[in-house]
Amino acid sequence: MTDPADMTASAARAAIEAGRLSPAALMEACLDRIAAQEDRVRAFAWLDPALARRGAASAGDGPLSGIPIGVKDVIDTAQMPSQYGSPAWAGHRPRADAACVAAARAAGAVVIGKTVTTEFATRHPGPTANPANLAHTPGGSSSGSAAGVAAGFFPLAFGTQTAGSIVRPAAYCGVVGFKPSFGTLHRAGMKVMSESLDTIGVMARSVADCALAMAAMTGLDFGRPEAKPPRAPRLALVMAPASVEPASETLALMERAAEACRRAGATVEPVSLPEAFHAAYAAHPFVMNMESAEAIGWELDHARPLLSAVLRERMDWARAQPRGRLIEGRAAFAAARAAFPAAIEGFDAVLTPAAPGEAPRGLDWTGDPAFNALWTLLHGPCITIPAGTGPQGLPLGIQLAGRIGEDAALLGWAEWVRAALG
Repeated sequence: MTDPADMTASAARAAIEAGRLSPAALMEACLDRIAAQEDRVRAFAWLDPALARRGAASAGDGPLSGIPIGVKDVIDTAQMPSQYGSPAWAGHRPRADAACVAAARAAGAVVIGKTVTTEFATRHPGPTANPANLAHTPGGSSSGSAAGVAAGFFPLAFGTQTAGSIVRPAAYCGVVGFKPSFGTLHRAGMKVMSESLDTIGVMARSVADCALAMAAMTGLDFGRPEAKPPRAPRLALVMAPASVEPASETLALMERAAEACRRAGATVEPVSLPEAFHAAYAAHPFVMNMESAEAIGWELDHARPLLSAVLRERMDWARAQPRGRLIEGRAAFAAARAAFPAAIEGFDAVLTPAAPGEAPRGLDWTGDPAFNALWTLLHGPCITIPAGTGPQGLPLGIQLAGRIGEDAALLGWAEWVRAALG
């Protein structure tokens, strides 16, 4: 029998509904796994097993009833500290749940704990290791959420993405990471850094789990990804813009993925994006960092010694930029969003790398979001699905991206591609 800690959320929910599994037993399986591995993986910023057990015992009805969910520690929780990955906020306890946490609880989910984030979901990493190889990063900034899903600590988790903080760590850890269209999950109660970019999403073990969680929390229709579509997709293969060259394993992966999709009946054609997309990509660091410097103005002015050196340096750089760079960057984003439908006209989705390569060795850097930033600034949905391993035996993922509002369709095509990869 499958260990309940390794079940997908969908399978666990079906077992609970059928009476084969109780929320308490599912939580106990997750806590057992945590007890066995957390001292090495270090996915949690805060965990209270007794509180988790009480939550499971009193789980409400709903589509996520009894399902444990990890909450990235830039998202507020009423019963737990929210410390945003920074000593400047050590011991902070909000009065209320963030909107997305409240929605998850209303759907019956049980918050198991707070997951490690990089400092304010930016650069300075936390202690989390990659469950696939503890000597490697799990990625960031949603480090603990990706590692926890991969390790069997919880089947669902919240992540946030400003550049590549859902898709990249999910790819590095071998799980599914879904960033929905911008604003789908309300950001009230999140420690927002970039007003133009920050997006809340989910990590899980299957595409269907992402659809289940998103539908449960929003009341929107995210489709049934497991249902076979009436035809094969038309995919635009896009490898740029990016600030780095993909590693050899990623180039080989994209070739294999494209060929597997073609064999299964898909149309896969290379597409070069117009200059508007390169301009928007180049503007991303200016918008992201300048807005972040505004967001943590209090911390920079009143808690500066408690901020990491790398964050202080980047925020000081951002504050030194002329205001016009931010205005120009936002305009470049808007131009790229307006141009995107025409750029992929005739295609159902974009097929593109999820990360430059395997997870880097060491825990002092969470990897480069070079292949994620464009899809974040375009505000459409994007998702990574596991796609085998690289030369070091570490997970690899491929990314699909779509138009704003076409989240359900993208999830369906992602499941089609996953099946085609075999």
